[in-house]
Amino acid sequence: MKHIQELLNELNDLKKNTLINMMKIQFIFLSPKLDTLIAKMPIDHKMFQPFGYLHGGATMILAESVGSSISFINIKNEKKDNFNVFSIEISANHVRSTKKGILFAKAKIFHKGNSLHFVKVNIYNEKKTIISFCKLTNIIITKK
Repeated sequence: MKHIQELLNELNDLKKNTLINMMKIQFIFLSPKLDTLIAKMPIDHKMFQPFGYLHGGATMILAESVGSSISFINIKNEKKDNFNVFSIEISANHVRSTKKGILFAKAKIFHKGNSLHFVKVNIYNEKKTIISFCKLTNIIITKK
């Protein structure tokens, strides 16, 4: 699956000099149908809220990064190089707290329209325990 690895490499190359890179997010899996993308992010004490737990905003950064990237991969695969992807809505339910380890984000497109993509993102730890459930709405806009 060279095509899949090339797409993952492109995502990991695009993150240079961005918040995605600063958060040490790495894209690690893309399904052959291009509908599921997994990324990982190590938990760092700089991501904590004042009480010593992972800040929900750090979880949201991970969710939005992987959720918008799966839309990007899909429009790129459809030869739509003159389009951009922007997240226009994100929501999350944080169901567990955590202080250490690695978080994984699994994004899956559950609606792929011409101008809107709806993406579900589950955030979980190394033991596959759910930390947060997230939902994104991405808009596909023609580049100016």
